[in-house]
Amino acid sequence: MTLQKKMAHKALTLAVLTFLALNQAQAQSAPTYPVSAKVEQTDSYHGTPVADPYRWLEDDNSEQTKAWVKSQNQVTDAFLAAMPQRLPVRKLYTDLYNFEKFGIPFKEGARYFWTRNNGLQQQAVLYTAKSPSDTPDIALDPNTLSKDGTAALGGYAASRDGKLLAYGVAAAGSDWQTWKVRDLTTGRDLADKLEWVKFSGAAWTPDGKGFFYSRYEEPAEGASLTGANYFQKLFYHRLGTPQSEDQLVASNPSEKEWGFGSEVSDDGKAVFITVWKGGEKNGLMVLPLVKGGYSAKASGEPKAISLAFDAQYVPVALNGNTLIVKTDKDAPRGRLVAIDLKASRKQPWKTLVAEGADAMTGASAVGGRLLLSYLRDASTLVRIHDLKGKPQGEVQLPGVGTASGFAGRTSDKETFFSYTSLTTPTETYRFDVAANKATLFKRPQTAFFDAEQFETQRAFVTSKDGSRVPIFIAHKKGLLLDGNNPTLLYGYGGFNVPMTPSYGITAATWMKMGGVYVLAAIRGGGEYGSAWHEAGTKLKKQNVFDDFIAAGEWLIANKYTQPAKLAINGGSNGGLLVGAVVNQRPDLFGAAVPQVGVMDMLRYQKFTIGWAWEPDYGSSDKADEFKALLAYSPLHTIKSGAAVKYPAVMVTTGDHDDRVVPAHSFKYTAALQAADTGAAPKLIRIETQAGHGAGKPTSKIIEERADMLSFIANTFKMPVQP
Repeated sequence: MTLQKKMAHKALTLAVLTFLALNQAQAQSAPTYPVSAKVEQTDSYHGTPVADPYRWLEDDNSEQTKAWVKSQNQVTDAFLAAMPQRLPVRKLYTDLYNFEKFGIPFKEGARYFWTRNNGLQQQAVLYTAKSPSDTPDIALDPNTLSKDGTAALGGYAASRDGKLLAYGVAAAGSDWQTWKVRDLTTGRDLADKLEWVKFSGAAWTPDGKGFFYSRYEEPAEGASLTGANYFQKLFYHRLGTPQSEDQLVASNPSEKEWGFGSEVSDDGKAVFITVWKGGEKNGLMVLPLVKGGYSAKASGEPKAISLAFDAQYVPVALNGNTLIVKTDKDAPRGRLVAIDLKASRKQPWKTLVAEGADAMTGASAVGGRLLLSYLRDASTLVRIHDLKGKPQGEVQLPGVGTASGFAGRTSDKETFFSYTSLTTPTETYRFDVAANKATLFKRPQTAFFDAEQFETQRAFVTSKDGSRVPIFIAHKKGLLLDGNNPTLLYGYGGFNVPMTPSYGITAATWMKMGGVYVLAAIRGGGEYGSAWHEAGTKLKKQNVFDDFIAAGEWLIANKYTQPAKLAINGGSNGGLLVGAVVNQRPDLFGAAVPQVGVMDMLRYQKFTIGWAWEPDYGSSDKADEFKALLAYSPLHTIKSGAAVKYPAVMVTTGDHDDRVVPAHSFKYTAALQAADTGAAPKLIRIETQAGHGAGKPTSKIIEERADMLSFIANTFKMPVQP
């Protein structure tokens, strides 16, 4: 056989295989869903009756719910297993995932610390070395903490001499953690063990004798975790003592929604206490320390800087008696202020760095300088100032993308940061502060992704009310704008969290499959400061959905794609986003994957930490906010009827999720399957060994996200070569 004939035969074989794969996808029958029982449950909200027929699914521990979960997974597993794209996509996702990933280094005492995942390890390993160039030793390997890799580091903090490590362990995706202390010289854990810790780090006192942390009281046997005594308190734990002897530092029983964070100043003279109660606005207190340690008697009570909860107050540094704070008080895009802690009477705060045109997202004091991070149209820039606020130039970043890190102490001469973009795997740099020079520390080698084959651009779409919204578009070079490109649009839009371009395996896999990946920086996030965030909250939440819909319409109008080939995805608050816009514009999308979404907007505040989301969402307890919530709540706005044609939907959640409880996804799926929404599949994929996502093992990440891409590819009839 000649070379030409061999090539023709190979092409014909590939064409036949592709034809068979497409026909297999087309021939796949619509699934038959389990019957979800309905109960007679109606609630009255300000005189408006609202039915809740799937209330029983809120009890995820009942035998009835467990049976429902099992039957739903059987249907979904069978559907996914029949997709010809599933195994090729999982192989591709695995190949792309399999490269070294490094965390941002930090230094304590004579030790440097950073994390590394060799590629497919279930959890990243924490390493330590005496210099960044030395071969590191393992400080802590969380892969040894459980057989299945579901135990994860929930947080860690090294003592100032670098000899001890406090660390939290979370299991199966839960927010609950157990904290322990490891002697890094011997590699053994001390006897200290702290329970009932959630939403907390650890802040060591400079003397190394203990650390501050926050926890909840252990509930009485059979008591609810939302009972009268269920509120967070700040404690000081002294090494070698039982948790029962920990000293109470701060609490407020009359304000049970208060939570506490702690950070010890660089000079060891004070601990900054951040007070939160949901949302981005917080309080700030300062407590003096004595000779680098804590004494309840000598330190006294914390001094309030502000407990008005009217803005953000983020401590940056203590420069003598002057506390430097990043705040958006009277400055929606952020500014730095100086507060004299020794002033005999209250004086106006002095502005060190005024609000500018760009949103200030971070601030640190390193090497006698202030390093201030900003977002300009959702990409990072970093400016340098001296401690009096005088400009000292900018950090030269590798390109238009996302940079983070820049932590350290005022006395440090160096810091580290990471840089990434949609087509650049995360690189890590060492930054010499005095020389204003960045040098590469780690650059991952990715054998299966060649960034030169892809390109990214930033565009702006006009939302319904005229607002200008940035989106980032990434794809293979030479893309033909003919309206036929499979496109995946991702968004979040909440809690002041900015969506900035960064490399992710999901995007890389989708682009390798020939798709267009789009990141939308919609309102509700922090891309342009607090005003941008607040424009997507409470009674203005519809702006978030309008922005996302506008992004989809722009992609279609500019010939990137068409509705039948436009997929949308988001998680948590982003899952709410996907559920809401599918109900509002089912005609605009071909596939949708809401992950761990907040779907019942009338009852979300009744579960676990849901009450803390009220500053963003509002509450059904208030008449005007109830009306706004009911208007977009995914569970309550599902359309039904012969003329309704929904896109293919696959909901994902975890039955161990104790942040966005699985009842949201359970009830939404039951209602969606019961409605008349057309023939496209309406599935739910329920992970039984993981929760909200934090600390999820690598194998579970690959399986879940590859299934998501396979589901979309199958819907769009995209052939994926083995």
